Amino acid sequence: MRSRTGGMWWGAAIEAPDPGALARFHAELLEWPIVREEAGTAVVAPPQGSVYIVFQRATGYRPPAWPPADGEQRPMMHLDFQVGDLDEAVAEAVAMGASAAPVQPQENVRVLLDPAGHPFRLCRDDG
Repeated sequence: MRSRTGGMWWGAAIEAPDPGALARFHAELLEWPIVREEAGTAVVAPPQGSVYIVFQRATGYRPPAWPPADGEQRPMMHLDFQVGDLDEAVAEAVAMGASAAPVQPQENVRVLLDPAGHPFRLCRDDG
């Protein structure tokens, strides 16, 4: 977009039944601070950049099914995080409240579910 200039922020919004709790999970996972929190909304952002993730309350929230299943809520997006040691990163995320998804489609990728059930991937870059 031509109207964007350096320093303008961008990000993703993720629905959750408890946005503050999900923001705290991701803040710990990414080691990013929560930069704003109010009723129904919490924002996590890296200290050095203009990227953010906002978590917003969704009434009637249904966690997506992973892997996708007919008749179930499909994941409409997921976050990917590159890691150096896949086993260590999985163990850390699980200790923070994530759970391993029942299906793991790739050897160098692990699909996990955050506390609200959103899938995210930890990816080891093999070159």
